[in-house]
Amino acid sequence: MTTALTAIITTTIIKTNITTNIKAIVTAIALKTNTHSQRRSLFFTMPLMFVAIVIMALSAQAAWAQSSNDEALELLMSDYWNYRLQENPITATYYGIADFNHLLPQVSPQDRARRLRQEQALLARLKELNRLELSVQNQVNLDLLEWVIGISVEAQLLNISRVPFNTFSGFFTRALRASFGVQMTTTEDYQAYISRLQEFPRYFQENMDNMREGIRTGFVLPKIVIDGVLPTVKAQVYDNPEQSSLFEPFENLSDSLTTQQQQQILAEGRRAINEFAIPAFRELAEFLENEYYLASSTSIGVTELAGGGDYYAHQIRRYTTLTDLDADEIHAIGLSEVGRIREEMDLLIQSLNFEGSFEEFTDFLRDDPKFYASSKEQLLKEAAFVAKKIDYLMPEFFGRLPRTPYGVVPVPDEIAPNYTTASYNSAPIGGIRGDAYWVNTYALDQRPLYELTALTLHEAVPGHHQQNAIARELDNLPAFRQQLGFSAFGEGWGLYAEKLGIEMGVYETPYDDFGRLSYEMWRACRLVIDTGIHAKGWSRDRALAYLGDNTSLTETNVRAEVDRYISWPAQALAYKLGEMKILELRVKTETALGTNFDIRAFHDAVLGDGALTLDALEASINRFIASQLAK
Repeated sequence: MTTALTAIITTTIIKTNITTNIKAIVTAIALKTNTHSQRRSLFFTMPLMFVAIVIMALSAQAAWAQSSNDEALELLMSDYWNYRLQENPITATYYGIADFNHLLPQVSPQDRARRLRQEQALLARLKELNRLELSVQNQVNLDLLEWVIGISVEAQLLNISRVPFNTFSGFFTRALRASFGVQMTTTEDYQAYISRLQEFPRYFQENMDNMREGIRTGFVLPKIVIDGVLPTVKAQVYDNPEQSSLFEPFENLSDSLTTQQQQQILAEGRRAINEFAIPAFRELAEFLENEYYLASSTSIGVTELAGGGDYYAHQIRRYTTLTDLDADEIHAIGLSEVGRIREEMDLLIQSLNFEGSFEEFTDFLRDDPKFYASSKEQLLKEAAFVAKKIDYLMPEFFGRLPRTPYGVVPVPDEIAPNYTTASYNSAPIGGIRGDAYWVNTYALDQRPLYELTALTLHEAVPGHHQQNAIARELDNLPAFRQQLGFSAFGEGWGLYAEKLGIEMGVYETPYDDFGRLSYEMWRACRLVIDTGIHAKGWSRDRALAYLGDNTSLTETNVRAEVDRYISWPAQALAYKLGEMKILELRVKTETALGTNFDIRAFHDAVLGDGALTLDALEASINRFIASQLAK
C-alpha cells in the first residue's frame, strides 16, 4: 500500500466509526485516486486494503474503548476513595489526611441509609463498565472494588452495626486509638484532637442505639462476651483524666507553642477527657451492665439468632473471600488438618524421648517455669531479640523490604486482660511512630517463650509488617487498594510466615518447633470450633476442651480465643484457609518453574499487588508464572 493511501486511510479512520462508515472510507480513498494507474492499483489492492482498514480501525476503536473504560474506572475509584475518607474519619487520619482529624464516624440509621444509597450507586456505575476493555491492572482494580463495595452493601442490608464490637476490637477501642501516633505540633492539631474527644458521647450513643435495635430485633451478643468486655470498658472510667491513655498527646506538647498556648491546650484537653470521653465510657458501662446484659443471648451460636444463618454465611464470604465453601465443608477441612498436625506433634514428642502422653507433655510445657519470662521487660526483650534475628535473614527470602520500621510494644494495659497474645498495628502515615508488634505482657505465666518465635514470624516479619508496610509503599496501586485488608490473604500470609521460619532456620529448639506446630494446630482447630459453635450447636465448654486438648496453649489463651470466636463469627476461618491457598500456589509455582524457581521473586509476587482476595491472588500468581516462563 502506498504512503499516500496509508495517510488517506489513517485520516479517515480517525474521523469515522468502522461499524457504520466503511463506505465513507472507501469513497474517501476513491476521491483521491486521480489517474488510471492509481485506480488500477486500487482495484488490485482493495481486498488487502479492506483487511488493513478493518484491523486498523478495530485497533483504534479498541484503544478508544479501553481508554474510555479505564478513565471511567479511575474516576470511580477516586470517587469511592473520597467517599471512604468522608465517611470514616479514622481511616483518613490513618492515611495522613488531616481534614477529618476532629471527627469520629457517624453511625446512626440515617447515616447507614445514606451510605447504602451511595454504595449502591457506586456499584451500579461499576457494573456499567466493560471489564474486557480494561487494562489488565484495571481489571484487577475493578474486581477488587466490586468485591469490597458488594460485601459492604451486603453487610448494611444485614445491619451488622447492631453488634458493633467483639472481644478483640470495637467502636470504643477504635475511638481510643483514633489519634494514636498522629503528629501534633500546632494549636490547630491539638484543637482537632480535642474536638475528636468531644465527639465521644455522640459516637458512643449512636452505637448504643444500634445495639438497642439489636435488642428489639433479637440480634445480640452472648452474655459471655459482655462478661469479657465490660471490665475493659469500666477500666476507662478514671477519676483523673491524666490517667487515661487519651491524655498521652498532651504529655509532651510541642516546643513551637508558647507557654500560654500550652497551658490553654492542657486545660482544654483535661476538660475534654473529663467531661466528654470518660462520661461516654461510664454511660457505655452502665448500658452494658444494666440494660444490654439482661437482653443478651445465653446461647453462643450466631445461627440461633434472628437472621443468624444469613449473617454467618456473609461472615464466611467476608473473611475467607471464598464463595464455594460452606460451614460443613470447612468443618471437614479442619478435622483433616487437625489429624495431620497431631501426627507431626506426636513424632516430635517421641524424638525428645519424653516419657508420657501428649496431655502430660503439654502440661509440662504449661507448668515448667523455664518456659516463661519472669518480668514484662524480659518478655519484650525476648520478642525483640527474635525479631532482630529474623530481620537479619530477610534479604535471603525477599527481594523487596519495607522502608517503614516497626517496634516491639506492650499491649496497652487497659485492654490487655481480655486481649489476644499479640497483634500487629500499622502507624498513621506521616505520624511520629513506626509500626508496632504488640506483645501481651499481662499474666506472664500464660505467655510461653516457646511460642514466641512463631508469634514474631506471624505478627512482625516476615508476616504482617512485611506484608502491610510493602502494601502501603506500593506506588502503582490506587489509593483504595493501599488500605485494603482481606483476612484470608493477610492472616493466611501470617500463618505461611510461621512455616517459612523452618526454611529460615529460626526455630532453634524442638520446643520452639512444637510451639510452631501448636500454633498451626490452633488455626486448624479454629476451622472446627468456629463452625462447631456457629453452625453445629457446640457449647463453650466443648470448644474450650477441644482447643485445650489439641494445643499447648495456656488456659488464659484458650479462654480468650474461644470467646473471640464466639463474638467474631468466621474471622478465625481466614488463617488456615488462606495459608493453604498460599502453600498450594507455591507448590504450583515451583512445579511450573522447576530449577528457575526463585523464592525471593515468588514472595515479592505474592505481596507485590497489595492485599487480594484468594481468587485474585491465584490469578496474580498465574500471571507471574507465565511471565517467568516467557523469559
